[in-house]
Amino acid sequence: MKTLIVADRLIDGTGASPVERGAVLVEKGRIVAVGRQADLGVPEGGKVVEAAPGSTMMPGLIDTHVHLAYSGIPHKKAFRAELVEMSYPAIALRSARYALDTLKAGYTSVRDMHAPGGVIIDLANAIEKGEVQGPRIMACGRGLSVTGGHMDQPGWADHTEFRDLTLPCDGAEGFRLGVRKEIKRGAHFIKINTCISFVGKEPGVWWRQEMTDDEIRAAVDEAHSFEMHVAAHTTGGPGLLSTIVNGVDTVEHAHFTDARIIEAMVKHGTFYVPTLLVNDRNFEFTPEEQGLSARSWKWLNASREAKWKTLAAARAAGVRICAGTDTGYMLTHGEMNWREIHLLVQGGLTPMEAIVAATGTNADLMGWDVGRLKPGLHADVLLVAGDPLADVTILGQRDRLRVFKGGVEVV
Repeated sequence: MKTLIVADRLIDGTGASPVERGAVLVEKGRIVAVGRQADLGVPEGGKVVEAAPGSTMMPGLIDTHVHLAYSGIPHKKAFRAELVEMSYPAIALRSARYALDTLKAGYTSVRDMHAPGGVIIDLANAIEKGEVQGPRIMACGRGLSVTGGHMDQPGWADHTEFRDLTLPCDGAEGFRLGVRKEIKRGAHFIKINTCISFVGKEPGVWWRQEMTDDEIRAAVDEAHSFEMHVAAHTTGGPGLLSTIVNGVDTVEHAHFTDARIIEAMVKHGTFYVPTLLVNDRNFEFTPEEQGLSARSWKWLNASREAKWKTLAAARAAGVRICAGTDTGYMLTHGEMNWREIHLLVQGGLTPMEAIVAATGTNADLMGWDVGRLKPGLHADVLLVAGDPLADVTILGQRDRLRVFKGGVEVV
């Protein structure tokens, strides 16, 4: 049966001007037609869904940087303790709840950026099979980093040993093997950790390259041979530049840049996921509430200032800017994701540009048939009571939202 969804205004996720009195025709979970209701008519024997007066129809939102396995607890030690006190099945069950909360908040697709034991890969498969309800999930499995690196941090007792919590790798062949292991487990893409936060002895040095150029190239080449994209946790400086020129497809965070780095992003077509919200969130707690050292607090203040400069430079150069929050780390799922869109606007993007970042551009990053209201794509639709182009903060008001995934309303 065909379904016609109608609203006073339609934003299609491409950046085009809104269509007044727009409609989307859906059949078997896919969009078959988009346009003005007057042109599409009413499907014979079909169903019509009429949004409230003054509502906007737009694509379901996408968050390209989440951690569904994590709760968002702010203190570093409590965050670490969670993962040793919960079994992987328990983490998976809790993640299913977080996924549903995210879907109800209007996010019909997410990209999960690391989880232990393959739990989010399994959750993604369960959602796809219809066994549980949640957004479409693209999962990397475990993130790859060097021994003692960003995702293999020290600080555990000598007698402590974990299985499958992270995946430390060393050397080019070690990273090739790591990529193969995650693909064997069912990963949809690969995450690596190429450069990290650092407070150098020289003024203004806030980064340190963690992986060698050979290691970056090996991981990227191996993943690309499987036609999978590679995302990298980055900080800035020469390590970020090496990440880009060695072929990583998306850079996450990337606060500290210069003209050469921005030019490299443009040249290589690198997607930029600034994760503005998680940095801002740090300043909603004291250093003591987070268990942070004075050194870490110093870095956070420097990155807080730098991220706005990088965002402005990236926008001016035409870098493809995406919307990713880092929920799960400092941020709770569902109720906070929308704030990244708001911060993109505060950082200089127009409301339309910010919405496109969270829909069409994010879909391009993932390579999925979502993110736009176009024939042939999944009918992931968000109805918003009001006009988000006039006030993007209404995207954070769940009572204003009606969410459709594959043409079926989430209830």
